[in-house]
Amino acid sequence: MKILDANDRELMTVRAIERDGSTLVIRGKIFGAMPMVARLTPAQARAGLKLLDARMIWFLLTLLFRK
Repeated sequence: MKILDANDRELMTVRAIERDGSTLVIRGKIFGAMPMVARLTPAQARAGLKLLDARMIWFLLTLLFRK
């Protein structure tokens, strides 16, 4: 999976999403060169969910079926 910036340049390539106990671990490379390991804790996941409203949740659910 690739995450792009506003100019369609590659910011990050995600190579793996894994579970480590109660933490979500995201492994990849930033700018195609620098290896990175990011951790998402349960508290941070809850904080992220507070950023979503009903319209954004609907968009995320339907995103997989869009062209």
